Amino acid sequence: MLRVLLADDHPVVRAGYQRLLEQDGDIRVVADVGDGAAAYAACIEHEPDVVVADLSMPGGGMDLIQRLCQRHDDARVLVFSMHDSSLLVRRALEAGARGYIPKSSPPQRLIEGVRALHAGRRYLAPELPAELLGPRPAVDEGERTASLSAREFEVFRLLAQGLSAADCAQRLNVSAKTVSNHQSAIKDKLGVATSAALAHWRCAMA
Repeated sequence: MLRVLLADDHPVVRAGYQRLLEQDGDIRVVADVGDGAAAYAACIEHEPDVVVADLSMPGGGMDLIQRLCQRHDDARVLVFSMHDSSLLVRRALEAGARGYIPKSSPPQRLIEGVRALHAGRRYLAPELPAELLGPRPAVDEGERTASLSAREFEVFRLLAQGLSAADCAQRLNVSAKTVSNHQSAIKDKLGVATSAALAHWRCAMA
């Protein structure tokens, strides 16, 4: 039996994933959770074969990927996200994810991805931008963005979506002071002096 853990902050979405996966016969969802901290704890408890995780849930999906891969070199995390920008996909893979599927993909992609990761293969849905299948371009901006830690990138991604620092703090379950510190570190690493200058980087998230 192929054992899967689902991590997404929408209960209805998790229920739909579970029905889709379990109708295939030999896949069983051993736990479904709504935030990064609960997902990490559930992984320790249930030791699933594959983790299907969203990136936008409270606690930070990118941070979850990094923690799981630091705990187990062979952690098999499949990202299933509404975001499909090249930058975000690359960051998830660099953090340790073995696969990435946009939520706009056909439902069968989720089953394909889970089975691929369980078999030890990586999986990128064909609906993703074509450049992801080729070598990574040597772009200075991309390199600087890659220098952000997993949590800094979570804050950067939320700011790029137009959220305020207070909204980011609430979303990630951290203090406003923590977000402010991350924001300062992000500016230093990206080489920008003001919050307005971060808008230059938002196109990379589109």
